Amino acid sequence: MATTSNGEPDARDRHVIRDLGFSTVRSGDELHGSAPIVEEMHVPGTAQLRTSILATWVDQLAGLLVVDAISPRVPVTLELDMHLYRPAPGAGVVHGVGRIVKSGRSVIVAGADFTDQDGEPVGFGTGSFMAAPDKRMIFTSPTSVDQAIPEGSRLEGPFAELAGCERQSPGVAVLTRSDQVINASGTVNGGLIALTVEEAALSLSPGATLASLGLRYLQPVRFGPAVARAEVSDGLGRIEVRDAGNDNRLCVVATSRTFPT
Repeated sequence: MATTSNGEPDARDRHVIRDLGFSTVRSGDELHGSAPIVEEMHVPGTAQLRTSILATWVDQLAGLLVVDAISPRVPVTLELDMHLYRPAPGAGVVHGVGRIVKSGRSVIVAGADFTDQDGEPVGFGTGSFMAAPDKRMIFTSPTSVDQAIPEGSRLEGPFAELAGCERQSPGVAVLTRSDQVINASGTVNGGLIALTVEEAALSLSPGATLASLGLRYLQPVRFGPAVARAEVSDGLGRIEVRDAGNDNRLCVVATSRTFPT
């Protein structure tokens, strides 16, 4: 298990992420990933894969490439987005291909394209990263972009339930901070914040799924719970995520768009 200088396990070892079953392997300059879709990954009330799970896989593909580029420094996510051509599939296997788009002195951008098991395009996403400002935050054991998922590993219940994310009221979703949702820097995983944003937006659009999801990370959610509040009009959502345990500080601003129901 890879660890950081403060003793935190690498986010890839957290079961709520690993049990999504997304395995990765390097292919030249690219990173290829794949996972079978199971019912527990569906948006409640639909038969479609969650857009937030695809965003989590963008974060995983892009983040691993960035880790490889800046190791032993620990990366933090600045921006993350996911856009779908059509409602996501609800079965079969999803394949993703990640690539570094731009490697600058302070910010690295990586993208990922997703297809279904028949090779049909599903959507694409992008992540922007920088090294954690605290230079003491480093990986103290080897990291690898090749991540094999143990056979039989899968979600044992609905993704949001296992992550500890609940719809508190229309337009409001809450993610409890736990060892299952933090990342290598000890803060709440960016992909799981995407889940919380999705839940807040979809609580105002029953039966819908997200066509796009974009997040800007202003500061980490260090204490939690992470509280997402959404406003939605004509399918377009604007969402704020605050750290309720840290003076309710604004941590993420996000946008969403649903497919027509």
